[in-house]
Amino acid sequence: MTMSAAPLLEVEHLSMRYPLRRRAFMAPRQYVHAVRDVSFTLERGRTLGIVGESGCGKTTLARCILRLHEPTEGSIRLLGRDITHLQGRALRETRRDMQFVFQDPYASLDPRLRARELVREPLDALSPLSRDEADARVFALLEKVGLSRQQADQYPHQFSGGQRQRIGLARALALNPQLVVADEPVSALDVSVRAQILNLMADLRAELGLSYIIISHDLAIIEHVCDEVAIIYLGRIVEQGPVEQIFNAPQHPYTRALLAAIPRPDPSRRTRAADIVGDLPNPVSPPPGCSFHPRCPHAQEVCRQTAPELVHHHGITQHRAACHLADALTSTVVVG
Repeated sequence: MTMSAAPLLEVEHLSMRYPLRRRAFMAPRQYVHAVRDVSFTLERGRTLGIVGESGCGKTTLARCILRLHEPTEGSIRLLGRDITHLQGRALRETRRDMQFVFQDPYASLDPRLRARELVREPLDALSPLSRDEADARVFALLEKVGLSRQQADQYPHQFSGGQRQRIGLARALALNPQLVVADEPVSALDVSVRAQILNLMADLRAELGLSYIIISHDLAIIEHVCDEVAIIYLGRIVEQGPVEQIFNAPQHPYTRALLAAIPRPDPSRRTRAADIVGDLPNPVSPPPGCSFHPRCPHAQEVCRQTAPELVHHHGITQHRAACHLADALTSTVVVG
């Protein structure tokens, strides 16, 4: 009997808080609670989308996973190895297996370096390849993402936004990572080129066996490219499951509101307007009970007093929601 392979990534009870400057010498310390008790697993070859409003903790979560920040609590396991507190050389070696694609292709590339130098930087830092081998890999990667050898000597300002993001993808793939985390990878691009970049990412995933975590506020993008989705609100995951289940039968009021806000040109797929009001609460002092209750049209006293657990509802084992009323509420958004 053979044992099943461990998940590529396991995140357990991850929290990240940032201390604020004291207003007075004896004043109590305050914290920004950016990520709060987040747990999930990512299987090899799968794509997870993490969705939420601006300021909900998506990027902080991504940076903790990649160990650009050290989390306050919890653990991160990559390929079965605990990387939560790695430092120095051990952390540098782990970075070969996980790479980042930044949101802004205009700001994430050094304007003083040519395209081939930008892609080669990770190889120079972490690869044992010889100079000729590294050059050959750089040219192969540029061609793989749709750029020509002739463009290798051009500077970032000579490329369009979509081409710069292709350079960013090539750079992320230089060390043959197994996990690529992309933070809003197409939000800074023109609508006309977004689909091209997303399709390229899907092709690279199929060809190279990659796993992705895609951070986005756009559920339409997540629907197009992801296998699973986690909805995050004020640092917590409030709903998680396969994309098809989340989009067809959302169980959390926040998820339903996000889905209702997606423009749908097809009248048969039209949904009613989102029914939440107000802004994201202050992460320095999150509301008691369910964090969403100040904006939820269905909130009851239990929601104001007790934080709901992220658990299965309706007997669906792969679909979890953190809502006291998930079993009682009937979904009002049906997509597709």
